[in-house]
Amino acid sequence: MAKVKTTFFCQNCGAQSTKWVGKCPSCGEWNTMVEEVISKSKSDKAPFSKNTSNRVSKPQRITDVEQKELQRISLKDQELNRVFGGGLVPGSIVLFGGEPGIGKSTLVLQVALQEQDKTVLYVSGEESEEQISMRADRLGLKNENCFVLTETSLTNIFSQIEAVQPNFLVVDSIQTMHSDYLESSPGSISQIKECTAQFLKFAKQTGIPVILIGHITKEGSLAGPKVLEHMVDTVLLFEGDRNHTYRLIRSIKNRFGSTNELGIYEMQGKGLREIDNPSEILISENQENLSGIAIGAMLEGIRPLLVETQALVSTAAYGTPQRSATGFDLRRLNMLLAVLEKRCGFRLGAKDVFINIAGGVKVSDPAIDLALVTAIMSSNANIPVTGKIAFAGELSLSGEVRPVNRIDQRISEAEKLGFNKILISKACKEINQRDYQIEVVKVAKIEDSIRAVFG
Repeated sequence: MAKVKTTFFCQNCGAQSTKWVGKCPSCGEWNTMVEEVISKSKSDKAPFSKNTSNRVSKPQRITDVEQKELQRISLKDQELNRVFGGGLVPGSIVLFGGEPGIGKSTLVLQVALQEQDKTVLYVSGEESEEQISMRADRLGLKNENCFVLTETSLTNIFSQIEAVQPNFLVVDSIQTMHSDYLESSPGSISQIKECTAQFLKFAKQTGIPVILIGHITKEGSLAGPKVLEHMVDTVLLFEGDRNHTYRLIRSIKNRFGSTNELGIYEMQGKGLREIDNPSEILISENQENLSGIAIGAMLEGIRPLLVETQALVSTAAYGTPQRSATGFDLRRLNMLLAVLEKRCGFRLGAKDVFINIAGGVKVSDPAIDLALVTAIMSSNANIPVTGKIAFAGELSLSGEVRPVNRIDQRISEAEKLGFNKILISKACKEINQRDYQIEVVKVAKIEDSIRAVFG
């Protein structure tokens, strides 16, 4: 009987150690070393051992490297195309994560069924063929070129891949896959690393893109070692509140495109619907007669969005005033309130202030500062912002309204949605009123903005 071999892996970074230690020598985290059974026999072969090239790599000058044009696979889903940077790159490997029940499997299956002219292999280790077929019927899509395989063994998966010869591969999920090359259980650190390495080798040698669906932990990070995110080419996160119908795809890593792109979907009974113009759904139609509401022009990647910022200012019922922000950085909110009190003389230190970004969107663009301050002032004085006015400006500690990047795109988006006026920084010298039908008001300080809106 062969001796059982064990080793210790760090659950945070995947570092390996022959004995247990309290502190990981690689990442410095405490109590993350876990013992796993591992056995690698010299007679065993890796699940994917194909070698397409016997050449030996040699160093060459970077100026002599021949650059080839990147040919992308255009998907029917335009939101995913935007997030990928123009389409799926051949030979790339994508890690797609999100909370349980958020719609990861539904979206990926929907994409696979939409590609009528491509052969797709959907490998599932969590659902049966009948469950996947029922979901496809609910989506109302049929594709004879979409093949379903319920398997968790890498050896069997790669043998079926050779028989089907797909154009791209979907694996749901990477935590359920296991390699006979290792004796540890599926979902362990060593199994996740080994399975991802085999799929990575397969994608790079065959040019077939692979989409891996991954679980996340209760803290919101992707389950498995951190090295998993380093191994793949693209990491996408599927976000959304179950109480809202909208879902957001964010790219947190992309070797072939921007990491600031955002895709927006609406969850319906027949699947996920792409939102072409998210500004229309993020703005309510009855904001004119309500105080505490202002519209801000923000950017997500190359896409301009107009979002509704909501504020509620009331007298503190208890001794310590409350500060709460949903979809916005609470520390930046405290900074904006300090600027209003110091530079403009508004006494908000004894009042509760609540901020909300409509639609469940999380905003990190500083251009939303001017809209937030206007919404706070509107709620504090109980005076609505009359007329269709948009705001695009960053607020400095001195109370100055600073310019933001790509202001022309923000103005054009506000004009397209029927706004009559937009307030921007006076430092935007390149903006000419003759180029726009919307009224462009330039302000230098926050006091000028308040006077322009409330008189």
